[in-house]
Amino acid sequence: MAFILTKLFITAGFIALITEIAKRSDKFGGMIAALPLTTLLVIFWMHFEGASDAKIANHITYTLFFIAPTLPMFFLFPWLIGKFGFFTATVGSILLTMFCIYVFNIFSEAIGTRIL
Repeated sequence: MAFILTKLFITAGFIALITEIAKRSDKFGGMIAALPLTTLLVIFWMHFEGASDAKIANHITYTLFFIAPTLPMFFLFPWLIGKFGFFTATVGSILLTMFCIYVFNIFSEAIGTRIL
């Protein structure tokens, strides 16, 4: 239980820190947020919980597969928030990401890789 709470507080602390940095500097906050900190934290925790190297490698591989279909959200969100506000931009971005993952899965199946 103590390990779960440690993971929770360290991970939440990183997110809170990045949020505070982003409030002061859009560019620096964006740069830090773009770093694969979440992925590094996940594989760090997986390692210390005894996950096999193969399991960690699979996680990284699937993370890579999901980067491409999530990128269009970064183009749509700034446009939507300027036109329709935060909540519409968020919902629109989530829907676009879901659609892109669905399409990406269809294409990946065509080349012999199933991501979902």
